[in-house]
Amino acid sequence: MSTADGDPWWRGAVIYQVYPRSFADGGGDGVGDIAGIRAHLDHLSALGVDAIWLSPWYPSPMADAGYDVSDYRDIDPIFGTLAEAEALIEEAHAANIRIIVDVVPNHCSDAHPWFQAALAGGPDAPERDLFWFRPGRGPNGDEPPNNWRSEFGGGTWTRTTNPDGTPGDWYLHLFSPEQPDLNWDHPKVRAEFESILRFWLDRGVDGVRIDSAALLLKHPALPDHHDDRPSPYVDLDEVHDVYRSWRRITDGYPGDRILIGEVWLPDTRRFADYLRPDELHTAFNFEFLGCAWDPDLLRACVDATLEAHALVGAPATWVLSNHDVTRHVTRYGRADTTFSFAKKRQGVVTDLELGTRRARAGALLTLSLPGATYVYQGEELGLWEVEDIPEALRQDPMWARSGHGRDGCRVPLPWSGDAAPFGFSPAGATSPPWLPQPADWKDRTVQAQTGDPHSMLELYRDAIRIRRTEPSLGDGTLRWLPAPDGVLAFARDPGFACVVNLSTGSVVLPEHRSCLLASGPLDGELLPPDTAVWLRID
Repeated sequence: MSTADGDPWWRGAVIYQVYPRSFADGGGDGVGDIAGIRAHLDHLSALGVDAIWLSPWYPSPMADAGYDVSDYRDIDPIFGTLAEAEALIEEAHAANIRIIVDVVPNHCSDAHPWFQAALAGGPDAPERDLFWFRPGRGPNGDEPPNNWRSEFGGGTWTRTTNPDGTPGDWYLHLFSPEQPDLNWDHPKVRAEFESILRFWLDRGVDGVRIDSAALLLKHPALPDHHDDRPSPYVDLDEVHDVYRSWRRITDGYPGDRILIGEVWLPDTRRFADYLRPDELHTAFNFEFLGCAWDPDLLRACVDATLEAHALVGAPATWVLSNHDVTRHVTRYGRADTTFSFAKKRQGVVTDLELGTRRARAGALLTLSLPGATYVYQGEELGLWEVEDIPEALRQDPMWARSGHGRDGCRVPLPWSGDAAPFGFSPAGATSPPWLPQPADWKDRTVQAQTGDPHSMLELYRDAIRIRRTEPSLGDGTLRWLPAPDGVLAFARDPGFACVVNLSTGSVVLPEHRSCLLASGPLDGELLPPDTAVWLRID
């Protein structure tokens, strides 16, 4: 459905990311599941979100928490059944919440039937053409075919063993060895994923989020990578052809279905190239996610984002955290408030009180910028990164390969009670939560924060409620207002302003008729440091 003014719903939506294994455990085995999501739809309805984006829930050996898919048309038993997924879609729609599923097209699991056939059939197996099998370099083929580095650290090639026991060819995996890359030059691969897209659209999903959307098409020569030239992974023209075909499929379904891309590119204009009118509808704004808590850098990022998206008529997106990055309550409490995978900083001194104050202000900033906003589960509770997980309990393959793990932002949510599992699992659960929860989260449960006007949860509920009813918010434009050094101030017409104080001292609020919402206490007409306010202006 479109919005009341006729624009597609996704142009100004608030989309909530559910990481299924960590949202809520309905079965009592310590792992989140579809039953848990269905049981807590009331939380998402009360929060006021427009849609849920679900991280992969497909059958998988779980070498990478489900991003190694063995069957794209079913549900892993650890999460439930396909019938339960269809029931969730129906129940969410009844609550006016849309459903977006994650599709992982760059690679599959090494347990996928195609890859198993490629191994079993030896060097002449036709299934090998669906992947990137290549002979090794060196006299005996003992060296990898090129020098590419994995997104998880280490090499990108693993050598096979032929059916007769002799060393065989190597296969490419930009992530872990359990995730062989698919060959998108092969028509069977393209046809398969078009079929998968239709499968889920036929079941009523409202959109698809495309994992690693820029990596699909490799340079056919697979050249060595050198630091002084762009990555050789991607054939950009061919990638655009893929998403044009997907867009034609999506546009053939009623109800403004959406394609969302995960596009990690350093240049904002290249990023926006994926959002031309016949390709992806939106893509994640990682530049904003990784931006420092700095007024000049944030303003430059907002300007560059809006300018690039305006060129192609696409809405911007704003996101502070997700299942791959250090939670922003922690990042914002450090001297270096940026994020990159190369700069995971576990053990660095963190001021969680400062980080929480900035996170509250950041919530009002993102929810008032033009376009769509993504909320990662738990950020509405003010959760911080859990950095003291025992090594024996860590499950992220990135940790083993690079020492930079993502488990700390994936710890199961706290719902109620004063001790773990904090209502994540039902009474009588047979196993503890799959990752340990901090005891200090007893003050961060949904139960503890509900009704507390000073809590992070009620701030998010109020902000999203106002956003829904405020005609100036959602998609559109902004205009910057005069402001003191260290302050971001902008107007959204008609009659709305957001002011964020990133300086070290209090500043006088601009002229206004009333205060709609503040991220923290105001000092009369003064806005304290690291505080944001929404104002009604003339």
